[in-house]
Amino acid sequence: MTTTTSTAEPDAGLDAEFLRVTEPFRREIVAHCYRMMGSHHDAEDLTQETFLRAWRGYAKFDHRASVRTWLHKIATNTCLTALQSTQRRPLPSGLGGDAFDPADDLLQNHEVPWLEPYSGTADDITPGDDADPAFVVGARESVRLAFIAALQHLPERQRAVLILRDVLQWRAAEVADTIGVTTATVNSLLQRAREQVKNSRPQEDSAESRASVLDDAAKRELLARYVSAFERYDVDAIVEMFTDRAIWEMPPFTGWYQGGESIGTLIRRNCPAEKPGDQILLPTVANGQPAYGLYMREPDGIHRPFQLQVLDIDPRAGKVSHVVAFFSDTMEADFARFGLPATPYDAPARTEASPWH
Repeated sequence: MTTTTSTAEPDAGLDAEFLRVTEPFRREIVAHCYRMMGSHHDAEDLTQETFLRAWRGYAKFDHRASVRTWLHKIATNTCLTALQSTQRRPLPSGLGGDAFDPADDLLQNHEVPWLEPYSGTADDITPGDDADPAFVVGARESVRLAFIAALQHLPERQRAVLILRDVLQWRAAEVADTIGVTTATVNSLLQRAREQVKNSRPQEDSAESRASVLDDAAKRELLARYVSAFERYDVDAIVEMFTDRAIWEMPPFTGWYQGGESIGTLIRRNCPAEKPGDQILLPTVANGQPAYGLYMREPDGIHRPFQLQVLDIDPRAGKVSHVVAFFSDTMEADFARFGLPATPYDAPARTEASPWH
């Protein structure tokens, strides 16, 4: 994406001070821009634009607001400007229509600007060490793929208001000042945004489910079985890993599939794997969720990056409720962004520790 810059520059003597007071907030500004845009690449670009604008305006910053608030205001308006010329970023399940038949041919659409996964860790997406624990939990929830996908259904101002009020917990008056509307307008936009997000969340992604708890040992055991099922290419075992209403989707393919049996049929018909050992999964974190880089054995015998799977777990059922398997033309570079090696042979030995804890 293209951003515009100004030629005005601040006093060079302020550079060191500016870096000292602003750099601690860079990661959370990236997360904020990601919530607004649904694209990690756009978020990084707009964070750069935000810091450039802040640098050029730092000499006039009066410190009546905190540096964090000031940066978020600049980032919000930078993203609002960018959103005026961009399309929303859906997942296949957000395009409308019923789940697809797994026996049908797979169709790709590279014209759609698909939602992108976020490579931040849990520490990256929390708003500071001194934040209220409930605030930290909310911030982590706010980059989950389901929430980011729901935000894509909102017009840009509703999206900004919802994020500033419900994620950053700003007062309505602060939000009004940031986006240049009245407090009454903020309250109206927030009400409409909350209703839209509630209606657009996947059915299995309920508040009751998210409030349930699956302890760490159970999570490790569940994910170990998931990895084993794929690496053994045991499709029956893979089917057993999913809830009855589980969703599988894989942008840029336009289809989405619901239920373990449907997912199993899709895999049997379309997965290039043929036998145990054809697939190797390495763990990572995406959107604060458990994720795996899947390496597929190619005809020359080498396993190479194939897809990035981001998982939602239903803690009540102790099963997987949603998988988004991302494909791209730059899988090796995408894997690197998530800390995954070009080949699984370069990875350290596996341990019981899971990076998503």
